[in-house]
Amino acid sequence: MRIELEKRPQGSRLYGFVSPLLALVLTLVAGAIMFVILGKDPVEALDAFFLEPLLEVWSLHELAVKAAPLILIAVGLAVCYRSNNWNIGAEGQFTMGAIAGCVLPILFTEWHSPMVLPLMLLMGAIGGALFAAIPALLKAHFNTNEILTSLMLVYIAQLFLDWLIRGAWRNPQGFNFPESVPFGPEATLPAIWEESGRAHWAFVFAIVAAILTWFMLKYTLRGFEIVVLGQSERAGRFAGFSSKRMIWFSFLFSGALAGLAGISEVSGSIGHLQPAISPGYGFTAIIVAFLGRLNPLGIVASGLVLALTYLGGEAAQLSIGVSDKVTRVFQGLLLFFVLSCDTLIYYKIRIVWSRLRGGVA
Repeated sequence: MRIELEKRPQGSRLYGFVSPLLALVLTLVAGAIMFVILGKDPVEALDAFFLEPLLEVWSLHELAVKAAPLILIAVGLAVCYRSNNWNIGAEGQFTMGAIAGCVLPILFTEWHSPMVLPLMLLMGAIGGALFAAIPALLKAHFNTNEILTSLMLVYIAQLFLDWLIRGAWRNPQGFNFPESVPFGPEATLPAIWEESGRAHWAFVFAIVAAILTWFMLKYTLRGFEIVVLGQSERAGRFAGFSSKRMIWFSFLFSGALAGLAGISEVSGSIGHLQPAISPGYGFTAIIVAFLGRLNPLGIVASGLVLALTYLGGEAAQLSIGVSDKVTRVFQGLLLFFVLSCDTLIYYKIRIVWSRLRGGVA
């Protein structure tokens, strides 16, 4: 007996819907087994991980805080991936967007204009886009592998941030801690509903970005161009579309949203610049994009699910005493099962029974 994969004539629409749900179920099963191995009650652990963070209003605000950067980054990555451009460096674009947006509140502390915050957001988006332009340039004009270049640039961005905060941008009155001066009210992203929690306007930005990107992909010529070039570059050339222009557009678009997420996170959630501003949002957003089927509206739902793993990981550390690495394990399991279950969309599983011939199989 052997198991073979038989390619479907066309992708299964049923499994296209079922695949992410099946991946979630398998992740929960694998997570329960992991907790048993760790010597924890799996029911109690999964309750702490996935239900406990949803029981209080303030924790729902925290869910929105965690989901906002994931959704923003993943929406941009979806455009890249659907156009067959593999941007893996959103974490670096997130960081450079935060750095670019923080120029005003750190270097111009005496400027208290209402224009400070809008300019910060704009500069953050531009900073992320410019950093994403580096792998775009290398791919479009030198045919360099964008996976490697965008990924390596992540470490450059993180080390540059660390160098700034421990050097020129360190707060002189911060008791030698590696952080910038605290932002004033004019440089702080306001909360949506301050009385009940600290969710800020970045979540609104994420929802608006998802809706507008969905509209672009579904109803505009640019969206049609993204789909055609992503499925067949040769067909796109016959239609008069330029693959080089698409490389530039997809990377700049993705980088701008990642940069906007970066400055929104620093301005809305942290209140100053510091060496660690992300728990890995740029990499987790890759899982969000694929779990959402590269559909911006699906990404909103998957972003909330992945944000729940961050909150659940923090809750599980307190209630059952597990390591914070459990969060990464859950996210890795989810990506593994999403990609594995996607096989069912394009392939049928066929069991072949081979007969014995002359005593040999």
